[in-house]
This record gives sequence, structure tokens and C-alpha cells, in this order.
Amino acid sequence: MDLAQKRETYDQADHSWLVSAHGTDVARSGTLLVSTLTENTHYPDGYLPAGTPLCQIEASKRFGIYDNAATDGREVGFGFTLEPVKISDTATTVVVAILWHGAVNHDNLPFAIDAGFITDVEGRILVVSSEQGGS
Repeated sequence: MDLAQKRETYDQADHSWLVSAHGTDVARSGTLLVSTLTENTHYPDGYLPAGTPLCQIEASKRFGIYDNAATDGREVGFGFTLEPVKISDTATTVVVAILWHGAVNHDNLPFAIDAGFITDVEGRILVVSSEQGGS
């Protein structure tokens, strides 16, 4: 794991999935297991997009992409990546900022979530659609 300090500049991130700035100032950091991702699906350009739905894996307490068919904790919604995350070819883990409370528009998320995810985050994250007034 490379812990050297680096400064990187990203293109403007797509935050159209955020309904408000509420919760963005208190994002939680977490370690994401790259093994829970599929390169061509989740980060084909080398970046996992902001708004990716995450869960916490029970055994390791690390994070992975939401998978409602899993049985290791990845089936329980937790939050969303707040910013794009660079995934290098050799990375096994990356540190991510996680929006764990706030409001999101599910129509604008880069990956779909289901009713189970919405139920899991209820009380911490308000999930709305464009029809309900989400920007």
C-alpha cells in the first residue's frame, strides 16, 4: 500500500446525484477493497465515479460495492463515494470518502440501487427521484 502523500487534480466530478450539500462536510473515510469491483463495469477509465453505492464487509470492516446477492455484508447499503476514486492497476485497496448521511437523487447515481439499499440507509440518507423534486 502506497502511503506517500500525493496531490492529484481531477476533472470536474459529477455530483448531480447530490440533492444538497448536507453531509458532504462530514464524510467518513473508509478502505475500499478493489476486489469487489469489476474494471470494465465500475472503473473503465481508471476512476470509480462519485455516487457509487457502498457497503461494509462484515469480516474485514472494509468497504465494497453494493451487491444485494452477497452474504458477507455487501448486501447491506451503507453510503456513497463522495468523490471519484483513482484505481491503479496494482491497487488492492484504496481510501475513499463516504457520504453516509445526506440526500441523494437515485436517478443520477452512476450505478442503480434497489429498494433494499434505500431501506438500509433510511434515517441517514434521504433517497429521492427527479419526479420527487431531486435536482
